[in-house]
Amino acid sequence: MLVLILFLVAGSLLVYISKFNSMPVTVNLKLYTFSNIPLFYVIIGSLLIGLVFSYLVYLVHSISVYLKLRGKNKEIKKEKDQVNELTKRVHQLELENEKLKHGSGKNSEDSNSL
Repeated sequence: MLVLILFLVAGSLLVYISKFNSMPVTVNLKLYTFSNIPLFYVIIGSLLIGLVFSYLVYLVHSISVYLKLRGKNKEIKKEKDQVNELTKRVHQLELENEKLKHGSGKNSEDSNSL
């Protein structure tokens, strides 16, 4: 519903611009010259070209941000894997340490076991 209202407002603005800016102008684009073009066409064309250009700049920026985040996510995954490997190694060393403490000279039975 909001989009419909925005389209109606934009359409109203376009009608207002076209009503009061209908005098013909000449547009020079270096090699090409266009004459007797209504001024509101020039205004709307400039607006559309500006919107397309800003969208392209936004698109390039968002792609670069995506690629940076993708690289950071790969680094995070690699670091998490390294932390998991180190945690496993620490656990193995703790088990080995317990075996050495309780196994060297004493009986290796657990007094709390069945």
